[in-house]
Amino acid sequence: MTKTALVTGASSGIGREFARYHAAQGGDVIITARRAEALEELKSELESKHGVTVTVIALDLGAEGGAAKLYDAVKAAGVKVDYLINNAGFGGRGAFLDRDLSEDLDMIRLNVEALVSLCHMFGKDMVAAGGGKILNVSSTASYMPGPLQATYFATKAYVSNFSQALAEELRGTGVTVTALEPGYVPTEFAARADLDGTKLASQKGMTPAGVAKIGYDAMMAGKLNVINEKSLAFTLNWVLPFLPHRMRLNMVRKMQEKDA
Repeated sequence: MTKTALVTGASSGIGREFARYHAAQGGDVIITARRAEALEELKSELESKHGVTVTVIALDLGAEGGAAKLYDAVKAAGVKVDYLINNAGFGGRGAFLDRDLSEDLDMIRLNVEALVSLCHMFGKDMVAAGGGKILNVSSTASYMPGPLQATYFATKAYVSNFSQALAEELRGTGVTVTALEPGYVPTEFAARADLDGTKLASQKGMTPAGVAKIGYDAMMAGKLNVINEKSLAFTLNWVLPFLPHRMRLNMVRKMQEKDA
């Protein structure tokens, strides 16, 4: 039976690759983001290449009530969501007090509020149906505080902790929850977050397609969480926790500073 995946933030980057990878498995896809034209191009590509059905829902998920609008649009389309892939999100560099507060509140609304809302709405449907899979895209940022990206790092810490707690609550229901925690990935994210010119953005990073495959496969296996690079996973789990807090904070800050 064909499984349908709902992918948020599907117009570019990792989200687009999630849609491609799922379609390559023969699954139908619901793709959503703000950019309708990019979504329509992806729809044409996937339907012609894989013979699947692609439903486009163009909207601003980060707007007030955006998650509810998406849920209602999916229901109106009469499509059952088997896999929910919460990929939409953005970051923003700069000292917190120097940043526009509305920008950080928008970040919280998209990275946290929309994700939590979709997990609640579609999660209930999945439990009622006796099964389903949820993949929440977090970040290695979830493992530490992030000076110069204080709000973004905090939102990802929320996503990872929330995902694992929800996974435990849903044990025995047939619904699994997985957190994908990638390191730096070269996508539009860096430019949107003003990270170009930092040490963080100078890293090569894994391709969006490679990260999407790792996350998708982990979701299918029902894993709690996955980091896309083994060496990074080792550092985060076995080195970073033993460093003094001030040292960790200084290291993270320097990764996000730009040369004067």
